Amino acid sequence: MSETTEVPADPRSAAGLDLKPALEAMLMVVDEPATEEHLAKILERPRRLIADALRELADEYTAQGRGFELRFVAGGWRFYTRAAYAPAVERLVLEGQTARLTQAALETLAVVAYRQPVSRSRVSAVRGVNCDGVMRTLLQRGLVEEAGAEPETGAILYRTTNYFLERMGLRGLDELPELAPFLPEAEAIEAETQEGVPSFDPDAPDVPGGQDADD
Repeated sequence: MSETTEVPADPRSAAGLDLKPALEAMLMVVDEPATEEHLAKILERPRRLIADALRELADEYTAQGRGFELRFVAGGWRFYTRAAYAPAVERLVLEGQTARLTQAALETLAVVAYRQPVSRSRVSAVRGVNCDGVMRTLLQRGLVEEAGAEPETGAILYRTTNYFLERMGLRGLDELPELAPFLPEAEAIEAETQEGVPSFDPDAPDVPGGQDADD
């Protein structure tokens, strides 16, 4: 009588784990939205099964009135504070914090978001001031990134990142609000920037209102 030797299960395998608790455990530690494909690979399950489970979890959290929600943002899933409880979290995290973006940085980021891919000189033309310092800050914070070069001039072009979408809570750029209601002179600005883009010398002496300070 022959004896059979059982092969012990791989302790690192996730195939036998309960799906929803496993997803919750993973999403608790991600630092950026996790894609369904990646989660399916880790848990060794079909992507369709992962997608269904994630949507069920999101619905359950909403039905239970949890203080957090599971949202699909920037191509992946991640936990977020539910909007109704944001004031409490803001007081905890942001009170006394001085690392928030300046008004100049927010304005520059908005120009990049709506005009991308766009060069620094084009952003400066729209804002009317040199934005080199502010653009460096946005690059360092991962909100914008290089996106090739302008064929005519060779100037580096910039665009927003997935991190920008994540921080704004957007699925994609098509969810940005329309500018027309807020900028009635948008057509005039567009015409001016198409006529010519002024150059800015970073070594030239500062003039009042001529250049933003670094954020």
